[in-house]
Amino acid sequence: MSSRHHIDDFMRGRIIGKIEEGRKITDVAREFDIAHSVVSRLWKSSKTTGMCSRRHGGGRVRSTTPAEDRYIVLSANRNRRTTAQQVANQFLAASGKQISRKTVARRLRGGGLYARRPVVCVPLTRQHRTARLQWCHEHHN
Repeated sequence: MSSRHHIDDFMRGRIIGKIEEGRKITDVAREFDIAHSVVSRLWKSSKTTGMCSRRHGGGRVRSTTPAEDRYIVLSANRNRRTTAQQVANQFLAASGKQISRKTVARRLRGGGLYARRPVVCVPLTRQHRTARLQWCHEHHN
């Protein structure tokens, strides 16, 4: 895990305000207990962009929206025996958007649905339990 802590927008505004007052970057960094390089980078980016807030998102754009994710989970819940490929084909027919089987599996996992088979076991009746207990009493030594 990374030990990075992002500074919230309020704190960023306070830091920039202190520097705009005429305080040195080193003094501001010491006051807020933040590395000098962080404060320097923050000041530099606020001068170039004119904003002090963080830019969000640097990853790949998701292929489905949250509403489409809910639709995928709902269609899998309606018929629990459909495969991920069948759900992907249903989604293609409904929305016209092509998604992979793996994407469907990830969305279903996110919705709490997992590809697990139930354990097949014979439920014990009262007769079974008494017969097992009798066998145990006979063979306990």
